[in-house]
Amino acid sequence: MPEPLPEPADEPSTASPTDEFARIEVALAHVAADLEERGILAGGEAQDVLNAQALMAADPTIAEDIQARLSNGKSADRAVFEAFAGFRDLLVQMGGYMAERATDLDDVSQRTIARLRGVPAPGVPESATPFILVAHDLAPADTALLDLEKVIGLITREGGPTSHTAILARSKSIPAIVGVAGAEDLADGTIVVLDAANGTVDTEPSEAELAEVRGAIAERADAAAAPLTPGALADGTLIPLLANLGSADQAAEAVALGAEGVGLFRTEFLFLDATEAPSVETQVAEYERMLRAFVGKKVVVRVLDAGADKPLSFLNDEKEENPALGLRGIRALRSSERILRDQLTALAIAEARVNRYGSDSAAGGDAAAARDAKVEVWVMAPMVADLDDTEYFVSLARELGVRVAGVMAEVPSLAVLADQVFDVADFVSIGTNDLTQYTLAADRLLGSVAHLQDPWHPAVLRLVGMIGRAGRDAAKPVGVCGEAAADPLLAVVLVGLGVTTLSMTPAALADVRGELARHTLAEAQELARAAVNATSAAAARQAVTRLAAANAVG
Repeated sequence: MPEPLPEPADEPSTASPTDEFARIEVALAHVAADLEERGILAGGEAQDVLNAQALMAADPTIAEDIQARLSNGKSADRAVFEAFAGFRDLLVQMGGYMAERATDLDDVSQRTIARLRGVPAPGVPESATPFILVAHDLAPADTALLDLEKVIGLITREGGPTSHTAILARSKSIPAIVGVAGAEDLADGTIVVLDAANGTVDTEPSEAELAEVRGAIAERADAAAAPLTPGALADGTLIPLLANLGSADQAAEAVALGAEGVGLFRTEFLFLDATEAPSVETQVAEYERMLRAFVGKKVVVRVLDAGADKPLSFLNDEKEENPALGLRGIRALRSSERILRDQLTALAIAEARVNRYGSDSAAGGDAAAARDAKVEVWVMAPMVADLDDTEYFVSLARELGVRVAGVMAEVPSLAVLADQVFDVADFVSIGTNDLTQYTLAADRLLGSVAHLQDPWHPAVLRLVGMIGRAGRDAAKPVGVCGEAAADPLLAVVLVGLGVTTLSMTPAALADVRGELARHTLAEAQELARAAVNATSAAAARQAVTRLAAANAVG
């Protein structure tokens, strides 16, 4: 992977601030247009990420900062570098979602400086043969347009499991491991076995190991090409496989890949980068687009998950020392209830409109046809901590016409109090990304603690088991919509812990469907016991892998 451009020298400019800024404006406009074009080519989730980057290039606050630095005698290159670096450091300090966008800012800075210098922007190298790409980090703009015929895997030194690089790699079905110490030490031409499922990189594989890996790759390709079937265990126990989606634009691809519904519809795209909350009608239009793609299925919607780590001027943009533990999720919505009321109202209206249309179109058929033409809308609140939060959200949702209301389990306290929560909530969906972060006190976006951000950890799995048991006792659904559901073998463990539905990036559906079909419920429960009784994440993964292999042989 080419090295980033060197830091511009801090030398006085030989041109006037006006001339320098004119050059910078042209460069920023070019970068913004290029990112938008890349987004159109990539489509889906990648387009959302690249459009957000394009907005960074056009941010007037950054432009003002650049002008101020030019006025102090900085060169164009140095002014751009310092302005973007300043904003980057601010985002890193804020943590959470905003820290996730720091790498995106670095990429915009590099592209702008390259344009000013008239040189190519750092990017992915070309190769005549397939290869595993190794980099310090990889910009979303490059990840989004990777040539899947050539780039067969990705290893980076920086980044966490929920960075844009990792998310986009998963969405494109590229095996990727981020936060790997010593990644840059790998030399070109080294034969590497990248096992994303187990989080390992083997730089000295034997011929026998290579043969085994090639066999596994062929088996995976066969599974991906197999006819689409509902998610189920080997004994016929149904485990619906749902999709995590960020906008209605991703619905068609999810359906084509076999999604049986939506387990997490993120609604932030309507709110981020906006100066005011969208109107009820604006929201209704977007929700209807999503719901019509899943008529006859279930769509689980998460209300706005924002706060200090995703600052919105109309919600809460006050700086907090530790935003991950601050006013976010349901806490922020409780302090700005009008926003929550409008969103719940819009969701109830959208469901009613879609189902009325569906019922009307099926009026010439029987009752079953009319019923099948309806979509089920389940709505859940993020960052719920206890019964008080649950009662507040569920009662408000029902008041405003939402028929099925639940909560997300991302805070360990909710797992401890799950029996109380199920007395009120219709369902619980586990967000394993945050649940892992809060259980292990490891920032999920920080590469230096990426080894701790592992949902295989027995502490995390025991919390999942507590929620699973409470859901079983209450005869209510328990879902998982965090990234853990996309790990095929871990998905089986989650089912063994009492999870009844799994939601993931659509690209993972085939792998998870295939792995579930290899195990009975009794075997899944046996694997779960092995995992929760382990002493670490690595030990849990190893124990389950060994036991699954033994069961397959037996």
